[in-house]
Amino acid sequence: MNSIRNKVQLIGRLGQEPEILTFKDGNKIAKFSMAIDDSYKDKSGTKIERVYWHNIVVKGNLVTVVDTYVNKGQEIAVQGKLTNKTYNTKEGEKRYVTEILVSELLLLGGKQ
Repeated sequence: MNSIRNKVQLIGRLGQEPEILTFKDGNKIAKFSMAIDDSYKDKSGTKIERVYWHNIVVKGNLVTVVDTYVNKGQEIAVQGKLTNKTYNTKEGEKRYVTEILVSELLLLGGKQ
């Protein structure tokens, strides 16, 4: 069961160009948002469409792939795990952020 513990798989489109951050030690991460479309019919039969946005973080060798090949609007598949961060605003309010830390990435939809 450990192989499926905290595992996320998503297919969606990038909401913005990936942001590549480089740290003092030379390590890099890529960050972007990903839109996942969903639809269903309500009790009256009306089709309801929704878009869910997810914060994506890529580390390691996959950052080079993201930097070279991934662009806004492109469809990709990611696999990873959920992570949570907290921070305090200037007003002292506690905020929570959920991100998907990517371990695998697949480019979809042909050449851009």
